[in-house]
Amino acid sequence: MWPSGVGSRQPCPRESALRKAAISGNINALPHHVPTGRSVRVFICANPDDTEAERNALKEHVYPKLRDFCRENYGIEFQVVDLYWGADPEEWDSPELQRLRMKLLEECLKTSAGPCFVGLVGEKYGSIRVPGEVESAEFEMILDAAVEAGLDTHILEEWYCRDENSVPPAYYLKPKAQMLKNYQNSMESSSAAKTKNDKAWRNVSEEIKRIFRTAVLQLQEKGTMKSAQANKFLCSALEDELDFALGKQTPAFLRKCVCYIRKIANFDRFAKIPDMTRYMDIVVSGDRVMRNQESYERLLKIRDEFIPTVVAASNLRVYSSVTHCDMKLGYSQEVESNYVEGLCKQFYEDMVDIIQATVQQNLGTETDPLYDEILQHLSLCKSYAELYQFKTESLDYIQEYLLPSKGSRMSPLVVYGGPCTGKTLLLSEVAKQAYTWLQQEMGPETDPVVIVRFIGSSLLSTDLRTLLQSICEQIAINYRCLIHFLPNKIQEMKELLINLLGESSFHRPLVIVLDALEQLTDADEVRKLWWLPIHLPRTVRIVVSTLPNKHGILQKLRQLIHDEGYYVELIQRDRKVCSQTLKQQLLGVKRKVTSGQQIYVNEALAKCTLPMFVNLIYREVVHWRSHKDVDDRSLCSTVHESIEQLFYSVENKLGQRFVFRALGYITMAKAGLTEVELEDILSLDNIVLGDVIVATYLKNPLRISYDLVARLKEELDGYLVERQVRNVTLMVWANRHLHLIAQKLYLSNEEDVHQMHSLLAEYFLGAWSGGRKKIFTYDNNHFTSLNISHHKNPHQSHEKTSSDKYSYDRQTPEQPWVFQCNLLEPDIFFVNHRKMTELVYHLTRSGRTDDLMFGVIMNFSWLYTMIKIGQFEKAVTDIDLAYSYTQEKELKFLATTLRSIKVKVLKNPASLSAELQQRLLPVVTSLPKLRHLLLECDKDGPKYCSIVPLHSSMDVTYSPERLPLCSSYMQIVEIVPTLAPNIVLVALEDGSVSTWDVESRQLQRQIDTAKSVVLGIRLTTDEKYLVVATTKNTLLIYDNHKSCLLSEVEIKGSKQGGVTGGVAFINGFTLSTHHALAWLEASKEVNVIDLLYGWPLYQFHCWYEVTCVQCSPDGMYAFCGQYLNTASIFHLGNGDKLATVTSEFSGGFVKSILILDTLSQMVMVDNEGSLSVWNTKEITNPRLMEDYDCRGDDSEVVGIELSEDQRSILICKARSIEVLDTKVWKMVEKFKAKRTERFVAAVLSKNGQSIVASMENTSSIFVWRRDSGQCMASLIEISGAIVKLIKSTHHNLLLSVASSGVLSVWDIDIITAMSNIDKTGKKIQTLQLSGREDYVFTMDGSEAVHKWNFGTGFIETVFKHEGIVENCVLTSSGDLMVTSDDKSSQYIWQTTTGENIFRINGQKISQLLITHNDQFVVSLCEQNASRVWRLGTGHKVCNILVTLQNALITTANTFLVGSSKNKLLAVSLWSGSVSKKFVCDDGITIVNFKLIPDCPDCVVFITSTETVFIWNVADESVCRRVQLPTNFLKNLEDFQISPNGKVGIVSKGDENINVLDLHSGKLRLVHAAGIIWRQKLSRDGRYLVYVCFRSCDEDDEAGVVSNLIVMRLADGKSIGTCSLYKTPTFLSLSQRALNIIIGFEDGSIGTYTVVDRVDAALKIKIATSNSRQIVNNASQKVRPKCGNHSFKTVADCTWRESTEVFSRDSPINVSDSGEGESTTPTKKTELLQ
Repeated sequence: MWPSGVGSRQPCPRESALRKAAISGNINALPHHVPTGRSVRVFICANPDDTEAERNALKEHVYPKLRDFCRENYGIEFQVVDLYWGADPEEWDSPELQRLRMKLLEECLKTSAGPCFVGLVGEKYGSIRVPGEVESAEFEMILDAAVEAGLDTHILEEWYCRDENSVPPAYYLKPKAQMLKNYQNSMESSSAAKTKNDKAWRNVSEEIKRIFRTAVLQLQEKGTMKSAQANKFLCSALEDELDFALGKQTPAFLRKCVCYIRKIANFDRFAKIPDMTRYMDIVVSGDRVMRNQESYERLLKIRDEFIPTVVAASNLRVYSSVTHCDMKLGYSQEVESNYVEGLCKQFYEDMVDIIQATVQQNLGTETDPLYDEILQHLSLCKSYAELYQFKTESLDYIQEYLLPSKGSRMSPLVVYGGPCTGKTLLLSEVAKQAYTWLQQEMGPETDPVVIVRFIGSSLLSTDLRTLLQSICEQIAINYRCLIHFLPNKIQEMKELLINLLGESSFHRPLVIVLDALEQLTDADEVRKLWWLPIHLPRTVRIVVSTLPNKHGILQKLRQLIHDEGYYVELIQRDRKVCSQTLKQQLLGVKRKVTSGQQIYVNEALAKCTLPMFVNLIYREVVHWRSHKDVDDRSLCSTVHESIEQLFYSVENKLGQRFVFRALGYITMAKAGLTEVELEDILSLDNIVLGDVIVATYLKNPLRISYDLVARLKEELDGYLVERQVRNVTLMVWANRHLHLIAQKLYLSNEEDVHQMHSLLAEYFLGAWSGGRKKIFTYDNNHFTSLNISHHKNPHQSHEKTSSDKYSYDRQTPEQPWVFQCNLLEPDIFFVNHRKMTELVYHLTRSGRTDDLMFGVIMNFSWLYTMIKIGQFEKAVTDIDLAYSYTQEKELKFLATTLRSIKVKVLKNPASLSAELQQRLLPVVTSLPKLRHLLLECDKDGPKYCSIVPLHSSMDVTYSPERLPLCSSYMQIVEIVPTLAPNIVLVALEDGSVSTWDVESRQLQRQIDTAKSVVLGIRLTTDEKYLVVATTKNTLLIYDNHKSCLLSEVEIKGSKQGGVTGGVAFINGFTLSTHHALAWLEASKEVNVIDLLYGWPLYQFHCWYEVTCVQCSPDGMYAFCGQYLNTASIFHLGNGDKLATVTSEFSGGFVKSILILDTLSQMVMVDNEGSLSVWNTKEITNPRLMEDYDCRGDDSEVVGIELSEDQRSILICKARSIEVLDTKVWKMVEKFKAKRTERFVAAVLSKNGQSIVASMENTSSIFVWRRDSGQCMASLIEISGAIVKLIKSTHHNLLLSVASSGVLSVWDIDIITAMSNIDKTGKKIQTLQLSGREDYVFTMDGSEAVHKWNFGTGFIETVFKHEGIVENCVLTSSGDLMVTSDDKSSQYIWQTTTGENIFRINGQKISQLLITHNDQFVVSLCEQNASRVWRLGTGHKVCNILVTLQNALITTANTFLVGSSKNKLLAVSLWSGSVSKKFVCDDGITIVNFKLIPDCPDCVVFITSTETVFIWNVADESVCRRVQLPTNFLKNLEDFQISPNGKVGIVSKGDENINVLDLHSGKLRLVHAAGIIWRQKLSRDGRYLVYVCFRSCDEDDEAGVVSNLIVMRLADGKSIGTCSLYKTPTFLSLSQRALNIIIGFEDGSIGTYTVVDRVDAALKIKIATSNSRQIVNNASQKVRPKCGNHSFKTVADCTWRESTEVFSRDSPINVSDSGEGESTTPTKKTELLQ
């Protein structure tokens, strides 16, 4: 399915030959397009007017489908060349268009990978063409003949002009625009002028054709002109094209061509109907309109003679149909529509047929990056070599160097020269000719190897490591060397290269050509050239090129290679040589220049003789006519000016806007664009489309005409070159100089560039594909005349506006990540490399971050494809890039997740969806944007992996970003988070204030406060100002963004204040929006400073010493806390004191003031944690609302926090954490520390539901849930004990400082996500699934049974027992549960309410069973008699006196079957007696037995003699016995039977699954992925689910303990695998919906579902699962509270040996299953084993 490596695949002989030629570098042996640069190009040959309906219908309905077909099945483009479509009808017979048509026809025939030609022949022959250029001798002969025939030749003399620059001289038709300008009146509208011009041109062209036709026929009659020569003037375009395409081709080639002939019966009689002139050639004779018989005869000659002759000699497909006209209307629209419909169907079928017969699926390059890399460089080499015009001495010199010498070792040859000196073209010619030169020199049996790389032109050739690797691999394949492993170190890669060079020989010499060394990236000191082999073996040659003054490369080469003979400098050539070259080039295309013009050419060449300049001059002068006035401004003097001039001339010919956008798109594309892509993109660009439509008067603004793209390519031929990448041919600039000038000219306007990047992004996203219409805005006046109102958008208002909007389907293709050939084989596909290459690039540059995030990064198909094609690291890099643009933490989490599963998914890409879902499900409520990727995994993942996790219990692994700041936390003064989540400000005691990027660990800015010791730093809310307090009692105000000091303000205290005998430092400071407020130690004054101007405004005078200051959020008021629990309120605007209040707890001081602006309240918190709440609606008179005393535990307040919604206040003391509700002002939660522990800090999570805290002398962060008090997580900080916690107010982030001076940034969202996993705390021993499969009941060896919601994975109810629970069974509905514990009690529980409705004491139960009709319970005892009792009443049915092990109830509810040593017993459930038994011979025991659900009376069991018996209980007869191999049962672990009894699965605890066919007795061995721990067979026997442990020799896979695997038994194929990261303790498989439940060692469960094939039912199944509902519905994020229900303390009934004692009358109400007291109920339920 997937080839592995170059040369391993053996396709058809032709492709093998091409592959060999490519790998050995024999460029001349490659076809025009290298094997992968293919596309299907179909030329449409037709008369434009009579096939308009056919061509429009094909364009709109058929071509898009064929394009999709080719992309999906072959990964190649389908392109139709129909130059008449979209062209102005008046241009249809223009010489220029006809010349271009013939050129493109030839190209299609040469290059198309599949069908290449379609002829549409109707009843019209078409008119002869107006000759564009006629040799002078021929023209003058025709002119004489016309005069002789008595024709007026004035019009020929007026419209044709002699050109002496043609060789031989010729007459050319003057441009229409130049001649017809006399007819145009500037006062008329452009539409009227065009109509007038068109009419004038029609008259002129008809007259010219008439003269030529008459004269040529006359000359032909005389024999002066031969018929072949005359045909040039007498043939229509249709005949010319048919003859060229079909006339001289081989039968094999003609299989790729089709002709459709439409005959119309008795058409002559309808010639008078005006509309019929479109469909036949007519002549008007007086009043009579008749069919042109001469044209009709020529048509019949083609249609009825030429084409049948071709068919007779080949396999050409020809379809001929006869259409009958409407009697009145002739060939009416209805008749035509019927024909067109049939043609479209046939056309599609034929194209598909031919494509399937001629195009090969080229899957090789999809997984063979080396082959693709080789082809990319070879295609460039071919393109460049075609541009190499003139042989030079340098080429001869290099040829001599390449020939092997018998002498000593050689060194590499260095070609150097400035820009545009032709280095790349020269090296391309060398690479192309090297193979031939070496064969000529050393004989035809020599098989040289030529390796060429244009450095920088592809991704792999830019980086040295990948460049050397690809060269080494190519050498190894050519010389058949085996590389066991590729070195990791780049130095070892160089050694490998040197070793491989030694493999060359005189029979197989090696040539390596490396162009543009300066383009290598400078990692690993590449530009020092240590990696370049300097001493080469005799049969190895290396040719390199470089610029002389770039990165010092040439200078370094001179140090390494001293011999000047190894250097070739390309310099400007001699002017005369260039002039001679130019002359030769012109003669090559039958042109020359006059001697007068040559003077100016020589002047230009005197200024510059660079090869590119000479080529640009040639491009200019080749179009000069002999009568053109030339001066010194006609030619430019530099390469740069000449290129600009070239672009301006193209703009003049094709339209400025069109060229601006077209060349802009090609230049900005990351790797270039294909022709079809350019056509698509320009068709989406309303600016271009509007311009083109206005210019050409196109009546259907669907797309631009391909004619424009073809003309653009022709105009820039040699400058826009073709390059093959993967399966496409891209247009790229021939050199960097052209690219730079195009960038300057067309991509200088930022707004345009942004818009163009956005449009390219939309195109590669497929935003307008699949029939989605894009609105087109146009000029109203122009469109009124075009009558296209039927396209009007129905949503458009009918008001008249200056510009109307219409919507059109622009026919752009779908852009999936992969093209799927076969939906049943999802791993056979073609990658959409164009989307892969371009999309991320354009999304980032157009700033479309949402599309980048959800269209690419969160797209499962993208991720899977990247991994499948070996681009894992590129995918992670793209995610990191997207994160740098968007700062969305979901992307960061995704990148970390992918790195952690790298080994697993690289080994098995199909498991990607299950691996991602396992990790995303627990965190998706905290990181909601991951939901998109989760849904993508649901949609596309099951194509590759049949396991879909519904609820994941995987523990979230998380490590914070860490940044070492200093050697000890003592040096850190303050850390301030900012608006950017990754940026923090850090003040150290040495006086530095640094701005750090925590993620990249890079210092961005640093402020030095002139050796002052920093006391603290603050940022204003807008982060404009940074204020620093120093020990010099000054505040330094900085511009935060520029890090420049704005002002320095001294803080003064009151005169009587200050510490006795010492200096008072700044005690604290705070910021409002425009002010800074600071106060000194023991001071009663607060200094207010204006931040904008940096001067002191005033001082607030307080009653007592100030302890804290808080400003209101609006910046209006300042609240100053003081000693004696007093606070004063000041107006910040004018400095007035408004009020002072004192709390009744007046012993302490105000520790903190909180402002609840939503409630207009102020909260004063003192140093002991007591609160007083004041209403501040009336700010001058605050009223005391609440006093809250919490001085209970004598511990100091460590921190205070107000929740974001202002509903809770957290007070963290050293010994406790208290949470107060601000609505009722009461303590709602209190968390106490243990005796020896003290809290360092505590904060609330963003939603206020969790508390995050740290303890003294511990290196952990603890997370408690407020509602349950449960410690959800304890995260260890590896950097040391945590001494400080800081919460970011802008993001849900927590900053911790460790004693070692390391700052860690934690994401609280991810930390709280850990609480999404419920655990019982003990390993799950058994589990039962309710009949409806909505609840799971687990036992874990404790006194409780836990009831879990199957979908959400949350524990909903806990059933507590007196003793340890040992047995548990459910009724089929799951409403009732019967349990037993080790205290000899049995309990019946109502599972919905949690009530223990009945309790039985008296006997210790070994096994509990419920009959399938839910009526009876069987309680098996080992010591006493077992019982069958009625569940509805608790009354005994019978006693069972025999001891049974592993008992099972038959599906008919008749027998209880169990084993007892060497016997298998069937006990009647109604009498308790042994009804049937099977007794083994002495010494033989029964090892295991199973019931067959579909055969109620059959039991399958295995005996110790390795025999399998199928025993009929009713008849007591053995139906079948199968003998297993000897020693087979030595390690029997498990034994399973399919419900129909056909297949048995035996597992022995090894790596094999033994599938036993019980009918034939055959044993099949299927290899498992590891040592099998548990296995379960699905009810239908189709699937086996098993858990296996990894073998020890495997690499560590990031904590993978075991793997869950689903196998399809029919073919033994693993259809799904999923890693388990915890030790599993129980495996269960539901029988109805194929759901898997796994119990784990930590008391958690994981639920999965199995899906084999993606269908609608599956999508509904996953989408409606509860886990997905939680993801979809934000309101369900809060989990339901868990209900705890306890057992009855008093028993309702006590069992004794023979009687029951009831303590009440009617114990239980059981919902009957509809069978009353029947003893043979039939309702079935599936019990999980």
